[in-house]
Amino acid sequence: MEPLDRSTIWPYDERGEPGPFYYSRYGSPTVAEAEARLGELDRGEALLYPSGSGATTALVLSILRPGDTIALAEGCYFGTGVTFQALARWGLRYVEFDQTGAPPDGVQLVWLEAPSNPFLTMPDLAAAAAHPAPVVVDSTAATPVHLRPLEHGADFTLHSATKYLAGHDDALLGAVVCRDPADAAELRTFRTRTGIVAAADPAWLLLRGLKTLDVRVGRQTETARTLAERLRGHPKVQVVRYPGLGGLISFDLADGDAARRVETSTHLIVNATSLGGVASVMESRYRWEGERVPAGLLRLSAGLEDPDALWNDLEAALEQA
Repeated sequence: MEPLDRSTIWPYDERGEPGPFYYSRYGSPTVAEAEARLGELDRGEALLYPSGSGATTALVLSILRPGDTIALAEGCYFGTGVTFQALARWGLRYVEFDQTGAPPDGVQLVWLEAPSNPFLTMPDLAAAAAHPAPVVVDSTAATPVHLRPLEHGADFTLHSATKYLAGHDDALLGAVVCRDPADAAELRTFRTRTGIVAAADPAWLLLRGLKTLDVRVGRQTETARTLAERLRGHPKVQVVRYPGLGGLISFDLADGDAARRVETSTHLIVNATSLGGVASVMESRYRWEGERVPAGLLRLSAGLEDPDALWNDLEAALEQA
């Protein structure tokens, strides 16, 4: 593994001039190395932030002005809309739209999610790229293994790196990857001035996670495909959503009571939030999102366990539905 440098300051050179690293709010070796590796994967210039929500906040405050409007994909991660609601007091607005079609006119930023969480729709990237506004794609669930949005005309890729990129449920981190170096420079300046900077330890854990990203996501994708196919044939499952890539599935049971009984009856699958880790987790999203989602919706993130063992656990729990 690369060395972990937790320093916050570095000495000037023999002439009294600062080197590439001098104070960690401006940059640090471990963070810079993790940014370089992620940038290579996503084919752009990456910047790390303390969380996915931190990355979202930094991006919109850096490139938008009071009075601007964001076109936000319907059914995307509910925390993104919550963040935008919190920023309304600074004059930012958002409208939701069906991301399988073209974004609306009169907006200053288009925000897509590939796939959306938890409804798992995929955006029309070509239609979005034809829009005059900059395009952000939250590609947390797809990862660079399945999609590199910058290669499809997006201006920014966003990740909650806490999820698949770091991959072990032990690092809180976000990332923005820029197609245009000028945008990256503007974001870097804003990050330095506001102090929304990532620490060395989670960046080091991201470096660890990126080494196995292809292997992990490949295994999780195959497991999710297997589970989605079997769920579609189960008599107590009403709807199955799976876009054909990645490790994330959602499915609907009859009602919220059935969902609660199933999520609390598994033994191998952990009843917890989040996604993208090596352990499979499942939860009812109604507890967080309310009427925005069906009461019986369960979100399942496939981990690295044996697929048959996961299905046996899930099938037994479904008997409680």
